[in-house]
Amino acid sequence: MHFSIPETESRSGDSGGSAYVAYNIHVNGVLHCRLRKEYGANVLPAFPPKKLFSLTPAEVEQRREQLEKYMQAVRQDPLLGSSETFNSFLRRAQQETQQVPTEEVSLEVLLSNGQKVLVSVLTSDQTEDVLEAVAAKLDLPDDLIGYFSLFLVREKEDGAFSFVRKLQEFELPYVSVTSLRNQEYKIVLRKSYWDSAYDDDVMENRVGLNLLYAQTVSDIERGWILVTKEQHRQLKSLQEKVSKKEFLRLAQTLRHYGYLRFDACVADFPEKDCPVVVSAGNSELSLQLRLPGQQLREGSFRVTRMRCWRVTSSVPLPSGGTSSPGRSRGEVRLELAFEYLMSKDRLQWVTITSPQAIMMSICLQSMVDELMVKKSGGSIRKMLRRRVGGSLKRSDSQQAVKSPPLLESPDASRESIVKLSSKLSAVSLRGIGSPSTDASASDVHGNFAFEGIGDEDL
Repeated sequence: MHFSIPETESRSGDSGGSAYVAYNIHVNGVLHCRLRKEYGANVLPAFPPKKLFSLTPAEVEQRREQLEKYMQAVRQDPLLGSSETFNSFLRRAQQETQQVPTEEVSLEVLLSNGQKVLVSVLTSDQTEDVLEAVAAKLDLPDDLIGYFSLFLVREKEDGAFSFVRKLQEFELPYVSVTSLRNQEYKIVLRKSYWDSAYDDDVMENRVGLNLLYAQTVSDIERGWILVTKEQHRQLKSLQEKVSKKEFLRLAQTLRHYGYLRFDACVADFPEKDCPVVVSAGNSELSLQLRLPGQQLREGSFRVTRMRCWRVTSSVPLPSGGTSSPGRSRGEVRLELAFEYLMSKDRLQWVTITSPQAIMMSICLQSMVDELMVKKSGGSIRKMLRRRVGGSLKRSDSQQAVKSPPLLESPDASRESIVKLSSKLSAVSLRGIGSPSTDASASDVHGNFAFEGIGDEDL
């Protein structure tokens, strides 16, 4: 998400005047502002100091990175991240940056199968409000809302979705999607949990069952879920009989069921600049790569064996470190790096370079959160929460989830995946150094699930 953070900057030649500098911030969580008074200085991380004189393009970029890292650090504090003061500031910042007045509008939300759901919302409504509006339109029970989330995606030419990010609680979905000024960007409703055991809760309800069924059919058609010809035949037979629960039970046994797939990118696994396709699900990151001879391989990295991870960004500047007027700056380069326990006594950093690195990081964090909730005996079931001061205006009409068309025959050219499993530990990986050498503590996301790993997991 992009919005501006105004900072007063003194410029030489000005007589007491000031100007605003706007920073485009890549947010992996929540932005902080004006919380010192409410929570005290000791709770907050140190704010990056400002410079009093004009900034060079390189210094502006450095300042942007400092603010981004600061916001990410603040987001890790559950007290600050859940603050209404915090979130209300973010909502106002989005509206003011995009100059969007508060008014009632129609917002289009897509289901996984491409079906459109039109809801009436306010431009100032945050993600949870819009999610509740979609649930009400579909007649999804209140206690199942927490099983689903809204995602910002970019629709490709072939109709497939490229996931940009999961919409955060503080975001204003209408502002987020319209500010991009590109019809390729859409909002999609998709399940937000990773453990297929939670499917039982969703499948108890007719609407929940239909949503899960439509998503699964869509994932199979896209090739996200890996199926053999025989499995495909069985699935199609169940689909023809409209045996949705049986269809899903069979799908749950398939590789990559419930995974989120990312665009092709580059990793340093098993060697530098290796083209891979990353998928997230079932408490792991899966890296599919094509080896010499066109053989397809898969390496799986369990989230419980990731000690920590971090997202870093860099923006290439023209030679000399300055940019001239009218000359565009290079695109932001994002990297997700995680420290992985390859064997009992060997930790190794693995790096994935992808524009979707922040989304991957959010997936890792949500998988860890889910594991910790399950470990503590908690539940992801969430009751509907109403904001004080009234609720949204919604249409009384309900919109049914349409059944997807029958599955087409699997692509004959699609090769089966050969899992590396135990061979992972024998692969030589390029390290990127210790986080203490090139990243501050605020850059690194510690993994509490890592602490519970035992010898049986190795």
